[in-house]
Amino acid sequence: MLIAHLYTELKAKNHVPADASLLQRAVQAALHEVRGTYGIAVICKDEPDTLVAARKGSPLIVGVGDGEYVVASDAAAIIEYTKGVYLNDNEMVVMRPGSFRTVTIDDIQITPVISQLEHTIEAYELGDYEHYMLKEIFEQPTSVRNCLRGRVEQREGRIVLGGISNFARELIRARRFIMTAQGTAWHAGLFGDYIMEDFAKVVTECTYASEFRYRNPIVEEETVLIAISQSGETADTLAALREAKEKGALCLGIINVVGSTIARETDTGIYLHAGPEIGVASTKAFTCQCVVLTMLALFIARRKNMSQAQHQEVIDGLCAIPDQMQQVLATTSQIKDIAAQFCERENWLFLGRGYHYPIALEGALKLKEISYIHAEGMPAAEMKHGPIALINEGMPVVFLATRGVQYEKVISNIEEVRARGGKIIAVATEGDTNIRRYSDHVVYVPHVLEPLQPLLTVLPLQLLAYHCAVARGCNVDKPRNLAKSVTVE
Repeated sequence: MLIAHLYTELKAKNHVPADASLLQRAVQAALHEVRGTYGIAVICKDEPDTLVAARKGSPLIVGVGDGEYVVASDAAAIIEYTKGVYLNDNEMVVMRPGSFRTVTIDDIQITPVISQLEHTIEAYELGDYEHYMLKEIFEQPTSVRNCLRGRVEQREGRIVLGGISNFARELIRARRFIMTAQGTAWHAGLFGDYIMEDFAKVVTECTYASEFRYRNPIVEEETVLIAISQSGETADTLAALREAKEKGALCLGIINVVGSTIARETDTGIYLHAGPEIGVASTKAFTCQCVVLTMLALFIARRKNMSQAQHQEVIDGLCAIPDQMQQVLATTSQIKDIAAQFCERENWLFLGRGYHYPIALEGALKLKEISYIHAEGMPAAEMKHGPIALINEGMPVVFLATRGVQYEKVISNIEEVRARGGKIIAVATEGDTNIRRYSDHVVYVPHVLEPLQPLLTVLPLQLLAYHCAVARGCNVDKPRNLAKSVTVE
């Protein structure tokens, strides 16, 4: 609306040249006056055969079809009909019947790069599933296989990451890694923090992108920033990336959407190959982000300090994950019954230690996002430092209690919750009968190396959130107040 008024004002004051490209000139003049982000398409009754579109900060793609042009904010809307031209910030496209051209808002001609969009229309269809979120949960064995394909050579015991090969030396010599993201991607980054320090033995921190640039961050020499985003358009993550580049960091992107803004602005990166994710609550992108971060940590660790035997052990474990995911997803009926029992409870806790702390956060977020139940995720030991006061009779508390170095400590935390009337829902390792003594419900996952356990234990939490939301009559794919990609601050 602001641009429309500005156009009218400029035209009335004769600030816009009266030539054949009046609409284009008017939009350019208006965009020089505005501040902030935008992704716009403009038509005018004075030039009914012209459509002008421009972007800054918000995603915009031009679909090039057979004698037609389409403007959209996401490839999913146009993939059935067109190839695509991705616009960069401060660029615009002028479309007329039979032709289009791209220019900057300063009227500098740009040669467009027309590319085939990555997926097929079938990838965007719901199929036999009730919701996209459920479809995407059950697609995770396939998405992880696609993520691993061509990158893990199991027989040779090698990780091959072609997208970052030109920067291998800088990554190996890096003295510090900064993971930055928002929401679910931030939880993946926190997992990456753990696994990078564990495997590659390099100082790593995970920071919210929305806080990064406002705290005057210290970016030292040989610092690598890793920007994580499903869409590649997250405004806060993009701003953090630009701040880090300004301070001299090498910037790497872990992105799902090919051609997205973050993918284009990072120095190098790794695509997820998770396939399109339609449901607002991210599921398969999260597990693929964790897989990519695991591969990256292995890639660096093997070149620094990790033995071939340990490297091979983790690679073998990674390659087994898709089939093990399939086993976990087969527990959906059991999880649906658990959800039916507790879905009316308005307060939940999700607790885990070590690698499972990020998963506790993610489980709580999923429940909040789609079922509108208040939930908190935290390290299990933190519960004693205040949150234990929240526990009352019948309160559901989800424990990530797989076999690992802190298993006995988790059991101790479970006993503390039970003593205060909490109902225990445990995610445990297959064959662990001991856990049944302490839990009201147990969901089992296959045995796997401890650093890889989150790839399996997150699945029951996704299903639990989904079944709770359905039982409460919530709109699973379009939860209130949320958007798939947050492109404004």
